[in-house]
Amino acid sequence: MGKNDKKFEEYLHKLQQLEKDINEGADDDGLINELNGIIDGLTKESQTSIIKNSIKARLKFINRSNNPDPSFEMEGDSGFDLRAFVPFDVQIPVGKFRVIPTGLYFEVEKGLEVQIRPRNGLAKHKGVTVLNTPGTINCKYRGEVEVILANFGEFALTVQNGDKIAQGVVCPVYGEGNLELEKLSDTEINSDESGDTNVK
Repeated sequence: MGKNDKKFEEYLHKLQQLEKDINEGADDDGLINELNGIIDGLTKESQTSIIKNSIKARLKFINRSNNPDPSFEMEGDSGFDLRAFVPFDVQIPVGKFRVIPTGLYFEVEKGLEVQIRPRNGLAKHKGVTVLNTPGTINCKYRGEVEVILANFGEFALTVQNGDKIAQGVVCPVYGEGNLELEKLSDTEINSDESGDTNVK
């Protein structure tokens, strides 16, 4: 039994005890106050449980690299590190980009996507970013995650196996199956006198 299930069971037991007290003719005012307190507590617990369950998601992965599994380093982190999985050092000259494999494969649930984003430290200190930021991994992609790493800094960058090169952030999305696309008809409001359509 989970933690929330135990709490709900405790509330149910309290309500049953109240019902018994009411049937035995106990003080009405005191019972009403106690009942209101139980209902308030139960409502808050229910809301908390609903919120937690509504945002809970799972990302399945396979790690075929010799690097650690992706994980959140600190409490509250929104992104997990993506590491380079390369057999030898890769040089990225200034103004160039390289496609860096990670050895990771994700199974993304429909309604979610994994966004590949730059690491703040690399971007700030070395001018290195993810070229197509944010890169998108949707529910249909099952191949290896590769990072398009671009060097806009002043010096060439050497990427070694295990280097943290980007971060993955899981986000909810409205895509196929979740979003209906409808054509917008032309109206006098969005068309000027010349007939050109203005999108505001």
